[in-house]
Amino acid sequence: MLKQELETFFGAIRFFTRLPVPAWVGHSSESLQKSSRYMPLIGLIVGGLGALVFVGTSYFWPKTLAVLASMIATLRITGVFHEDGWSDMIDGFGGGWEKTQILSIMKDSRIGNYGAVGLVMMLLGKFCALIEFDMQQLPLALIAGHAFSRLCANFVMHRLDYARDEGKAKPLSTHISNGELLFATFCGVLPLLFLPPAQLIPAVLLALLATVWLARMFRRRIGGYTGDCLGAVQQFSEVAFYCGLLCRFS
Repeated sequence: MLKQELETFFGAIRFFTRLPVPAWVGHSSESLQKSSRYMPLIGLIVGGLGALVFVGTSYFWPKTLAVLASMIATLRITGVFHEDGWSDMIDGFGGGWEKTQILSIMKDSRIGNYGAVGLVMMLLGKFCALIEFDMQQLPLALIAGHAFSRLCANFVMHRLDYARDEGKAKPLSTHISNGELLFATFCGVLPLLFLPPAQLIPAVLLALLATVWLARMFRRRIGGYTGDCLGAVQQFSEVAFYCGLLCRFS
């Protein structure tokens, strides 16, 4: 039982990141189907590693370069997995008019004008938001943002159907159960406890609003989600979360 759960966890790490996993971890479609509940936990790991890079490089670099180094580190760790989904989604929904066309554009490995501009703006927005945090809060914001944004992707999986007959997220396309969502919620909400409530409330609200807006668009235009859509939700809700943390009402 424990070995099977560990195999599911390490399978999730192998699918969602480029981090090494033990050699005994096999390739099981059953384990991969269950791995989606570990997305927020993987967010904790990715955000934690990004925070470590920021803290380490801030000893000899100015904050702007330390933030850039942290972003590069998380991009390397995830293999630009979610950013690729964001750019594909922007390409598909920006250039397509009906479901078949949108899905076809998203499946194309080439990046178009919409996707290129969308990717640049997303990374620029993330950088501009992160450099606004003070040195003490930025590591916590990174960890919380990476974890909670992946929980937002879990919410989409729980509410929507998979829109393709096949695709890179098809092994994860079964609806996440209530118990699995509860575990994912625990992992995604845990780092929020270390943030000030006055900043946390607008951060969570903005991230959830971003998720609902995208989910409604996905349902209306393609009848569900794809792997690229999940990546887009993660990216958009992460930046929305940072923007919410930076809200000031005085």
